[in-house]
Amino acid sequence: MITTVLAFLLTLGVLIVVHEYGHYRVAVACGVKVLRFSVGFGRVVWRRQNGPDSTEFVLSALPLGGYVRMLDEREAPVASHELARAFNRRPLWQRSAIVAAGPLANLALAVLLYASAHWVGLDEPKAVLGSPVAQSPAERAGLRSGDWVRAWQDPKGQWHDISAMTDLRWQITQAAMEQQPLDLLVTDARGQGRRQVRLPLDELKPEDVDASLMRRVGLGSAYSEPVLGEVKPGGPADRAGLMPGDTVLRVDGQPVPDAQVLRERIREAVRDGQAQTLTWVVQRKDRLLELDVTPRVVQEGSGDSTRSIGRIDAVPGRAPEMVKVQLGFVDGLAQGASRTWEMSVLTVRMLGRMLVGEASVRNLSGPLTIADYAGQSVTQGLAYYLGFLAMVSVSLGVLNLLPLPILDGGHLMYYLFEGLTGRPVSELWLARLQRGGIAVLLAMMSVALFNDVARLLGLH
Repeated sequence: MITTVLAFLLTLGVLIVVHEYGHYRVAVACGVKVLRFSVGFGRVVWRRQNGPDSTEFVLSALPLGGYVRMLDEREAPVASHELARAFNRRPLWQRSAIVAAGPLANLALAVLLYASAHWVGLDEPKAVLGSPVAQSPAERAGLRSGDWVRAWQDPKGQWHDISAMTDLRWQITQAAMEQQPLDLLVTDARGQGRRQVRLPLDELKPEDVDASLMRRVGLGSAYSEPVLGEVKPGGPADRAGLMPGDTVLRVDGQPVPDAQVLRERIREAVRDGQAQTLTWVVQRKDRLLELDVTPRVVQEGSGDSTRSIGRIDAVPGRAPEMVKVQLGFVDGLAQGASRTWEMSVLTVRMLGRMLVGEASVRNLSGPLTIADYAGQSVTQGLAYYLGFLAMVSVSLGVLNLLPLPILDGGHLMYYLFEGLTGRPVSELWLARLQRGGIAVLLAMMSVALFNDVARLLGLH
């Protein structure tokens, strides 16, 4: 819990400081006087100012944002000798640059963070597939347990290597968003038997692109051998005589090709709320054993989505094979820029589809989900946290460029109007648009927070 809170605060701190520094740095470069640089809102808990004419740097009690306050005649009277340093007196292009600098700083940070993650190197599951879900697009395409996905083909016919399972999932997400099939080059786990398969992702609906996308496609976790890990003393597996290192060959006469299938057989060994005894054939060193295993029944989910599933209190499967994904300086920067662009486009498209009802608003995440993922990524290692931080930085940059009056994108919309008409937006319309923007932003925040709570309760 402490790790999660600290990781969340660090995430907010870094992103807010970078965003506001973008505004601050460009404002200073344009000759605008910056009165205050604040991280957070509300009561000031720390301040520093080198002199009465310099910027006041403050840290406030509520760290859910920040602001840069500039000299501006619209907010307070400005002395005649300082009029040239007032924000509202600057040329239109300078005001636009100052406003755009915050979101652009977040996007630039994302490039650097993605690049840094690849410079450090990520230990990722190898792109070797577990058993596809029955009747899923993956199964219909001919994918099988143990298939190693080596490359994907772009619309121009060029083949690109798949570095790891995360890379494969990203390409599937991209193709699903475009509603296009995805051609893959696969071999067996030893790199033999090369063949080409086509994932029919064009069959999916736009609203299917959400957190459950991989399940809908039919792909679960990476391939894992059906070998038992830790066995809890006194649990169903222990009582049945199972031991760590046992390789499960068959359950009720059906072959078990990988750990994913084994987990599903265990989960489904419940009928009408009662556990069903399963007959397992396992290999223990050079012996074959037949054992009866009766899982215990547990409840999964909550409310109307509650269901009974089986548990054996043992780890079913070895950890998947891992590969080190690490790039050099130039390649890392190129990958960082590419991934930032792709994430930005994906975010805009997802928001657009939610707006027209083609995607579920369940895709919106709030502070609770961000905090949870921050804590998880920190425990996985530096490279994973850098990647997570980059993803949130992209989201913050794109969100602030949306044409909502209260956001940076809304101010850029005002300046576009001023540039086209030669006159600024009237004070009356500014007030109206501001109120509308606040209402829209509050609605988005409410939906995101509801989604967070629903996920924590298992309702989503």
